Amino acid sequence: MEMGCVWMRRVQAGANSVLLMKSSTVFSSSKTTCTIRYERNPSTFSPSLNLPPTTLLSILSPTRRFLTTASYSPPNPIVAIDDYSYDSGSGDDGNVLRKKGSKVLLKGMRYTELEQWVRSHGFRPGQALMLWKRLYGNNIWAHYIDELEGLNKDFKKMLSEHAEFKALSLKDVLTAADGTRKILFMLDDGMVIETVVIPCDRGRTTVCVSSQVGCAMNCQFCYTGRMGLKRHLTAAEIVEQAVFARRLLSSEVGCITNVVFMGMGEPLHNVENVIKAADIMVHDQGLHFSPRKVTVSTSGLVPQLKRFLRESNCALAVSLNATTDEVRNWIMPINRKYKLGFLLQTLRDELRLKNNYKVLFEYVMLAGVNDSFDDAKRLIDLVQSIPCKINLISFNPHCGSQFRPTSEEKMIEFRNILAEAGCTVFLRLSRGDDQMAACGQLGKPGEIQAPLLRVPDQFKISVNA
Repeated sequence: MEMGCVWMRRVQAGANSVLLMKSSTVFSSSKTTCTIRYERNPSTFSPSLNLPPTTLLSILSPTRRFLTTASYSPPNPIVAIDDYSYDSGSGDDGNVLRKKGSKVLLKGMRYTELEQWVRSHGFRPGQALMLWKRLYGNNIWAHYIDELEGLNKDFKKMLSEHAEFKALSLKDVLTAADGTRKILFMLDDGMVIETVVIPCDRGRTTVCVSSQVGCAMNCQFCYTGRMGLKRHLTAAEIVEQAVFARRLLSSEVGCITNVVFMGMGEPLHNVENVIKAADIMVHDQGLHFSPRKVTVSTSGLVPQLKRFLRESNCALAVSLNATTDEVRNWIMPINRKYKLGFLLQTLRDELRLKNNYKVLFEYVMLAGVNDSFDDAKRLIDLVQSIPCKINLISFNPHCGSQFRPTSEEKMIEFRNILAEAGCTVFLRLSRGDDQMAACGQLGKPGEIQAPLLRVPDQFKISVNA
């Protein structure tokens, strides 16, 4: 990553002003394209702006509510986005992440890349496989050079001089009443991410990994979305969460069998690194997760969704959460770019190319907003001819939330309507919510937060109840 200068422009509107900033940081891969529109007087300032992934982003409603930053100019400002688009790649670590001078971070490489790197230092490919197994397999999960027992002495000397093993530093582990663990990791730049390990009494334990620091999608029911996007995680930082979870907790919770990319961030906004990390996780000589037990979630970035389905054998989850464009435009602003009909038709088209593959639809139930019996009937129609399962998820309240959870009784009635129509449907109740470890509760918004969007008139009574 190259660091450059910053330009700033302050736009005046009476007593209020907005400080707009753009870093000249150069990234080797993709970018996010957006249009900034000034709220009070659109003719005053309306440039197109290419933002690097490290910029803090949020999405305003089409009604263009004005965001006031009267006397505060944050170092990473929230930028209001009306129109935005994403290309198919968002990785910023290239093929190999360099860390601490010239050292290579090993967990940033697929096996073929590791093998090539080992050979470039004059060692046999077999040494690469032995190293790979000590990083990811054989119950070693090595973090230090002295944990690489059985390797050639000269090879270990080379690794100590040229390689780095850890992408994350452990900050804290919080344990919820139900046994769920929330792990806080410190990144090299001082930022913090959260990973959740969820034990299950049926012999399945799931690790929920983050893919970004914060999130740009601004889903209105999600606490992480209040942060805006601070930066993407590298492939190494994503993989290390699963490695650390196994290393820390396997003796306590048993074998970790499943991975879900449902922590902080929109995984397909960071599609390059997410696909790479998923590939590393399912390698049969390493972490060896089953591809069908590694699930990548998305709010509905259609181009990246198509790329993921074509390049990866891992499972896909789509956060649906509404049965009309009107509601989804409000609670999930990404819907203004990729409408429900377009998203679902893309899934129909793409899944015809995959055998025995089902998408998982996630549906967070919000009292008085998307939990009516009419919503249940519309949902049945929406998913017709899409091979799928549906998870009904209890909303988990958080500070500043506008919403209330649907009662368990109504969730059961909603589920029954879907099941009677032939849908495969499950109830997913809260896990770890007493430690803010449940779905939609991760992260820590700062003083400046992504905006709450205007509540449609017909839902004001439900939201304000």
